Amino acid sequence: MIENNEMIEPGWKFDNSYVRLPQLFYTEQQPTPVHAPEMIIFNTQLAASLGLNAKTLNSEEGLTVFAGNHIPAGAAPLAQAYAGHQFGYFNRLGDGRALLIGEHITPHGERFDIQLKGSGRTPYSRGGDGRAALGPMLREYIISEAMHALGIATTRSLAVVTTGEFINRETELPGAILTRVAASHIRVGTFQYAAQFGTVEDIRALADYSIQRHYPQVFDHENRYLSLLHEVIKRQAALIAKWQLVGFIHGVMNTDNMAISGETIDYGPCAFMDRYNPATVFSSIDRDGRYAYGNQPRIGAWNLSRLAEALLPLIHEDEEQAITIAEDAIADFIELYHVNWLEGMRAKLGIFNEELEDSSLIEGLLSMMKKYDADYTNTFRALTLEQPEATALFGSAEYAEWHERWQARLGRQKQSIADSQQLMKNSNPAIIPRNHRVEEALDAAVEGDLTVMERLLHVLANPFAYSEEQAEYTSSPPPDACPYQTFCGT
Repeated sequence: MIENNEMIEPGWKFDNSYVRLPQLFYTEQQPTPVHAPEMIIFNTQLAASLGLNAKTLNSEEGLTVFAGNHIPAGAAPLAQAYAGHQFGYFNRLGDGRALLIGEHITPHGERFDIQLKGSGRTPYSRGGDGRAALGPMLREYIISEAMHALGIATTRSLAVVTTGEFINRETELPGAILTRVAASHIRVGTFQYAAQFGTVEDIRALADYSIQRHYPQVFDHENRYLSLLHEVIKRQAALIAKWQLVGFIHGVMNTDNMAISGETIDYGPCAFMDRYNPATVFSSIDRDGRYAYGNQPRIGAWNLSRLAEALLPLIHEDEEQAITIAEDAIADFIELYHVNWLEGMRAKLGIFNEELEDSSLIEGLLSMMKKYDADYTNTFRALTLEQPEATALFGSAEYAEWHERWQARLGRQKQSIADSQQLMKNSNPAIIPRNHRVEEALDAAVEGDLTVMERLLHVLANPFAYSEEQAEYTSSPPPDACPYQTFCGT
């Protein structure tokens, strides 16, 4: 971009600390250039928050970076190595189609990974082509930005470009590359990789690095590695509670998809629940429901147990004592999760204080929602708007009894009904990225019409607005719609 005969700098400021870890953890790798890249969507707001020049990046100069055709000054591309339990089975993994271009430092001193997803083969591709299709990359853009707007910790999407090439899946699909922004890409599986294929000193190097990057406040603790475990447990308990509160189903909670930073990462077969049912599964390969909505807290604890196993040599020199200490830490997860979830559910019902009967009140509502096949988001939306007749529960004797209990509960707190209604508005999204709406937008985008996606992103940007333009996006899928299914590996 030319202005006053001078190029406006894009604003990249790279300081690549991951490359200073033992080389066990990565392989230096250049992206594979593409022939005819085209910008599909660029996140101007995110670019500004990173201290980047959006005008320059949303141009030919930025396009060449996001396509992997040009490496900006100071960047140091690498593919990260990690392992993971995938549906309970341990595998050696790594960035098979992604490259960490570098770590960008914002004007406020924050550090973010800039990663290209779909940028070509790496040593960890395991026979794959290292590429990605346009639909799934736009899907991650939509869902990750929606999660951010919902106030849920997440990786974010800076841009999606097409490559001008086709990739072979079940059919030929247009290729694309997503630029992902993350606090880091250190995973539970990264620690598993160090424990399985490295030395104790490799585990220590990774743990010290993770502490310095994400939890510097515990570095001087007497047992900083135990403190690291506690901090990750706290963040994951808060994160998964927020997933449950909005009906989000990750779909593939393998240990390589759990970030040490506490961010939601890897939006493959994810989806949002329509009708409330804890057994809800969308992923085509999750045939036994391992990662069903109701199982997510339990799987979170299981994944954290694998992190604890990797950290055992650092927690205590005596293995039996280390196991006991780690088990005590993991035992805290479910309680921390429940505290976070219960606090969030109280807010969804306009409750400010605590009473012993709150759990019963909440479970009573959820039980009815399951019984009457009620829409999860819209039930809370209707209660927020004082429109109970809009729910599947209305008219039943048990709902009338529950509603009376709820109103009595609200009457026992000092805050007014207006205060409760405002708390509910702040806690219950009027809109979520409905699965059928997301698919509608993706189908149109792949055919070259981006307007459907742009409008969807616009209404998702403020999910608590309760605006008129959001109303048409609140509907559940039509009754005759086929069961929704999502897919991995695209």
